[in-house]
Amino acid sequence: MNVLLKLSFSHLMGRPRQTVVSIAGVAVGVGFFIAMAALMQGFQAYFVQKIIDITPHIMVKDEFRTPPLQPLQTLFPNAALDLKGLKPKDEKRGIRNHARIHQSLKKLKEASVTKGLEGEAFLNFGSKTMGVALSGIDPEAEKKVSTLDKDIFKGKLDNLLVKKNGIIIGIGVSEKLGLKMNDTVTVVSSEGVILRMKIVGIFSTGLTTQDNRTTYVQLKKAQILLRRQNVINNLRLRIENVDDAEIVARQIENQFGYRTESWQESNVNVLSIFKVQNLVTYSTIIAILIVSSLGIFNIISTIVFEKSRDIAILKSIGFFEEDIKKIFLVEGFLVGIIGSILGWGLGYSLCLALEQVPISVKDGAFIRIEGFYLLYTLWHYSIGAIVSITSAVLAAYLPARKAAYLKPVDIIRGAA
Repeated sequence: MNVLLKLSFSHLMGRPRQTVVSIAGVAVGVGFFIAMAALMQGFQAYFVQKIIDITPHIMVKDEFRTPPLQPLQTLFPNAALDLKGLKPKDEKRGIRNHARIHQSLKKLKEASVTKGLEGEAFLNFGSKTMGVALSGIDPEAEKKVSTLDKDIFKGKLDNLLVKKNGIIIGIGVSEKLGLKMNDTVTVVSSEGVILRMKIVGIFSTGLTTQDNRTTYVQLKKAQILLRRQNVINNLRLRIENVDDAEIVARQIENQFGYRTESWQESNVNVLSIFKVQNLVTYSTIIAILIVSSLGIFNIISTIVFEKSRDIAILKSIGFFEEDIKKIFLVEGFLVGIIGSILGWGLGYSLCLALEQVPISVKDGAFIRIEGFYLLYTLWHYSIGAIVSITSAVLAAYLPARKAAYLKPVDIIRGAA
């Protein structure tokens, strides 16, 4: 094997310019792959982390995944029926036996749970009116389920407990209505109940939909505003391992029947976009690596042509076809491995350079100067090396196969 390696190395060194260009092509492909993958997946990881921090990992809702069947459909499930003009039963929404379900969910291992009531309301301040999502919460339990307490930059979450008729609003609501701390705003619920409430906190999550619409009050105040005494319409959970959210959500739904959504299901559209984005990124970079492999094909084909007499001599002194094939495959492997190692260095350098690029980010009420969010993982380096080495060896295979099947007699006669 040492002889084969020395022959492969001497062939490559015999054409230094072409060899350097081929290695550079592989290195650039691997380097850009690492940088682009780190950039794309870093942004995705940052966005998912934002979702995980702000929204509950699992939410139990006061609805069912499939509507209940009509009595006639239950009695005659296989009949050819077409029911029209059905009037749904008018009943108060809410999770029944929520106290029992709440206690059962609290027993889940490494899980925190809180109950809430959500509805619609209008905020009136001076001549301005704005529709908002009213969320009734338990402040103490909320600290274990979401990052709301950390997102409040004026006031604090505990103010809901100590101040009568307190309300916490997002920075977007504050800016649109001109509300400040300790201002009094009129809250009109969808049920027509009116309360004068004081601003005891302003939060900023960085997500526009959350900051521009959501407001928080004590659970009992929400029940009064929405005329739903002792009623809740959601149970929110935070678990230790966020990747298990889908499995736990299915278990809860099977046990209690109520529609239970994991954070993955609630954000399925965003996650599907990420899959398409990854597919485009990987396809583009792999195409670059394949193009770079054409340079390897070119240089090894040229070496085969130039070294035909050497091949004849090697076969004449006892080298087998497989030995000749190995020589040129090793050449492709050497170009791939050297290019991959240089590409690792280039990719890491590009990542470091991208981190230094300043970006102004508006995070709710604040302007932060940050860089790109990059994901450093050995997986990117491994994929880049595997694809580049594989493409290099495949590019070398055809000329290596051609060289192996050359007949010494024909070569010597042609040379003569």
